[in-house]
Parts: sequence; structure tokens; C-alpha cells
Amino acid sequence: MTHFAIGQTAIDIRKVDLKNGLRVIMHRDNTMPIVAVGVLYKVGSKNELPGRSGFAHFFEHLMFEGSEHIARGEFMKLIQASGGVNNAYTTHDKTYYYEVLPSNQLEMALWMESERMLHAKIDTVGVETQREVVKEEKRLRIDNQPYMSFQENLFKRAYKVHPYKSVPIGTMEDLNAAQLNEFYDFYRTFYVPENAVLVIAGDIEYETAERLVRRYFEDIPRGGRPIPRPNVVEPPLEREIVDTIYDNIQLPAVFLAYRMPPKNSDDALALSLVSRLLSTGNSSRLRKKLVDEQKIALEVIAFPYDLEDGGLFITLALANFGKDPKDIMASMHEEIERLKKERISDREFQKLLNQFETQQISQMGSMQGIADLLAEYEVFYGDANLINTIGQKVSKLTPADLQRVANTYFDSNRRIILYYLPKSSQP
Repeated sequence: MTHFAIGQTAIDIRKVDLKNGLRVIMHRDNTMPIVAVGVLYKVGSKNELPGRSGFAHFFEHLMFEGSEHIARGEFMKLIQASGGVNNAYTTHDKTYYYEVLPSNQLEMALWMESERMLHAKIDTVGVETQREVVKEEKRLRIDNQPYMSFQENLFKRAYKVHPYKSVPIGTMEDLNAAQLNEFYDFYRTFYVPENAVLVIAGDIEYETAERLVRRYFEDIPRGGRPIPRPNVVEPPLEREIVDTIYDNIQLPAVFLAYRMPPKNSDDALALSLVSRLLSTGNSSRLRKKLVDEQKIALEVIAFPYDLEDGGLFITLALANFGKDPKDIMASMHEEIERLKKERISDREFQKLLNQFETQQISQMGSMQGIADLLAEYEVFYGDANLINTIGQKVSKLTPADLQRVANTYFDSNRRIILYYLPKSSQP
């Protein structure tokens, strides 16, 4: 039996659990005077109530309005004045806030995140200000960007029961309907220590960092409310779904999606290698066939949109000028069927492992990247130390595993195909 190898350099981490339920994960690296601080709240668009799509993302914006001790609009100014950067993002499953600063500003970052957790400023002025900001973001990033409605169009076809049917940006109608009392309730339910993980990575000393964490976070009370989680099980797709979307575009495109298993499963890990096999690098299968040999596509991308309760494996291709998107779909189907029937060579499989390792090394090349991984692994995989053992898990996969997951999940009778065509071609 062939042995496949992937290297891994362990990083040191320390975990502390506070009595209020907050989990704290720290990584010390004193090579550069930089520190990254992140707080992951396990709340995303899947926790929204019906008729309130976009609520979690809206709330993320609201959290930059300030707090009891930070004036409105000062949150980002304080970070920038200290030489740092900060941002946040919301997905179906989580909301994540982070700062990267000079390490002598660690205490300020912890104070500011504790302010956000303990007494954020939630008032009418902030809600109305951010409502317009979020609506403008939706117009700029989604509504007026070619092809960018694909997430909404795929997910609402892939899910009929599970809240994943709504994407985090939400709809204009729901954004307009959100009320102030709903934001209070959301804050008291989800923005609590027992629903959060705090990560610190960079130029720290563990004892000093832990002392500061306890100073700013230990006395924050538990929320104490039940934290609602969706417990619905989405039934399998009953059939293939094929639709056409007419968009403000020049070149046609094809979007193909299959439902995936939960992100913390070994099968999801195998599918992440399958995505590399199909589209990472010039020698990847779809790129080589559709772009180089047949010249029917300008670009091909396959990626796992992995989520806690499942997700979608998405493949998209941008048509070359004058080429029929149905021919592109036929070629994509051929390559996927070949993957299901033919064993992957040992050489090709080792290349996939090398690509995985390269990506992991790249992400761990920054303190922000390490902090992101620690938070993600702790919350969704139950083990921050996976940052050190993920390579071993990947090394246990075999070419047969990739063939098996392709056969398990890439069912042509249960897939979604969207053809994006220029509005000028609409009947």
C-alpha cells in the first residue's frame, strides 16, 4: 500500500475556560511585535427567525456603533490610531470579529471586545444608520455585481426546510422590517460568553495575556437563556433542478451544486481534496479540459461551501466567447463521471496533499490566519488542536476515499444546475 505524506510543524497553544462559559485559546509567537485578537460568536444567518433574513449580518454592523464607554464611530478610529486594523464577517454559521495590532496594544483590543460583549450600544440611531449601510452593501456587492446572485439562487433551490435556504446578506424587505426590540433580544440571546470563543495569537506571554483576559471578561455574566439552534433535517433533493437566470452580464456561465455532508466530517475533508483535483492549478482536470484543450471556458472553479449542517459543493465555469454553456455543462459532467469511475493515480493524489499543505502553511503565515483557524476548529470541530493534527487526518485519506465521496455526493439526479445568460438573450 502506498504511503502518502504531508508535513506539519506543531504550534504551541494554551486553552483557558472561564467560569462564565467563555473559551479562550492563546498561541504565543514572539518573532514579531504583532498580536491578533478574535472573538467568534456561534450565530449566523441560520439562527434568524422567518422574515428576518440578513439579521445576523445586520447585527454585525451594529456592533461597530460603539458601547457604553466607546463613543459612536470611535471603535474603528481607536484601532487605527493604535496602528491596527479590524474587521468582521458573518456566515450561515458564525459571526467573527478580529483586530490585528502592535502587541503593546493587546489590552486595548481585549477591553474593546469585552465592551462589545458586555454593553454594546443598541439604539435607534445606530439601527437606522447601519440599515442604510447594509442595504448599500447589498446593492454594491450583490445586486449590481455580475453573477453574484448565484449564492442566493443556489441555496434557495438546495434547501426548502433548513434555514440555509437564506443567505447572510438577506433581503431588502427583511432589512427594512427589523425592529429595535428584536436587536436587544438577539444580543441578549447570542452575544454571551457561553456562545463565544476568544482567540489571541502573536507576541504575548501566556500569564500576562490570561491575566488581562480575566480582568476584562471573567466578570461578564452568562446570558443564561437557551441558545436556539435549528434542529430540522433537510430531506434529500428529490430530483435534478435546472434553471436559467438572466443577469446583467456579457458572457454566459454555468453553476453546478451538490449537497455536502457536515463540515466536520471526514467526507467533507475528502471533498476539499476533490475540489483541488478539479480546479486548483493549471494541471487540474476541469481547467485542463475545458480551458486548455476544448477552449470552451475562460475560467473554472470548484470549491466546497462547507457548513456546520452540510453545505454545497459548487463548481462554476465562465463561458468563452461564443461558446454554449450547455457544452460546458456536458464536459463538467464527463469529468465528474470519470472521477467516479477511474482511480486517481498516486502521483496526482500526492500533488493534492502538497496543495493542501501549501494552503495550510500559507494561512498559518500570519497571526490573523492562525487565530482564524483556532477559532474555527474549536467551535465547529470541537478541538482547537486540530490546527496541529489536520495534516495527519488528511494523510489518512486515500485515492479510494475521493472516488467514494464523489460517488456518494455527486448524484446527477440530485443536483442543481443554473445557467447564467445575458439579459439581452431573454425571450
